[in-house]
Amino acid sequence: MVNANTAAPATEAMLPPPALPRPWTRARVAGYVIVGLWLAFFIGLAIYLYNAWRIDLFETYGPRYWSGLKTTLTLVAISSLLGALVSIPVAMAGLSKNRFWRAISHGYVYFFRGTPLLAQTFLIYYGLGSFRPQLQELGLWFFFRNAWNCAVLAFTLNTAAYQAEILRGAIKSVSVGQWEGAAALGLSKRITFWKIILPQALIVALRPYGNELILLLKGSAIVAIITIYDLMGETRRAYARTFDFQTYLWAAVIYFVIVELIRNLWDWIERRLTRHLAR
Repeated sequence: MVNANTAAPATEAMLPPPALPRPWTRARVAGYVIVGLWLAFFIGLAIYLYNAWRIDLFETYGPRYWSGLKTTLTLVAISSLLGALVSIPVAMAGLSKNRFWRAISHGYVYFFRGTPLLAQTFLIYYGLGSFRPQLQELGLWFFFRNAWNCAVLAFTLNTAAYQAEILRGAIKSVSVGQWEGAAALGLSKRITFWKIILPQALIVALRPYGNELILLLKGSAIVAIITIYDLMGETRRAYARTFDFQTYLWAAVIYFVIVELIRNLWDWIERRLTRHLAR
């Protein structure tokens, strides 16, 4: 029988030592200072917007901001989905053993990642407009004369290039042993890719996909230049009539809120899809 007097010291010896306080290093102090400055900035911005609040501007331009926001979200959603579909064959061509298909994939990605989205939008909207007779003969002028269609096409081709590289890198990150194990079980390469490789690759690509979606959302503001009244287009129109720069501040706040919503939604999706890995 164990004596209680001898058991107590043994139990205390098994306890972990008390945690020591973290030292105040230069990096830690700088981090607290930067966070404090950001908090001060946002608090000051909130106070300014509260004091500069004008109910007449909200009543006049609030519905227009809402309409522009729906246009922005629709443009980003359609372009992202279409870009995801286009990115699959582009990524597959980049992984192909055929040099011809690899060259086409590399050229496509190189062009759309190496040139500004604004220039691509102008080339499609204004550049193809100079070929109106030829497009009319082909029956395509009805598509390219519409600014919305040109914006969707430009954004789709641009994001497809980025998504193709994300997908290609994610597929290559999957261990070769996965292919070898599937082959040892007698699975075909097609089934191996769709059932084993691609699900693992999509988990790896999930975070970069979220970053690309956020970048596409912020880049969508350029469509205001080609007469599309998205959120930034409505903001420019409101400023042109009021000359009150808080119209741009409210637009920045709306963009910031949407980005935070997407970020938190992506964190939740990632936790749900990778909950089996945490075990």
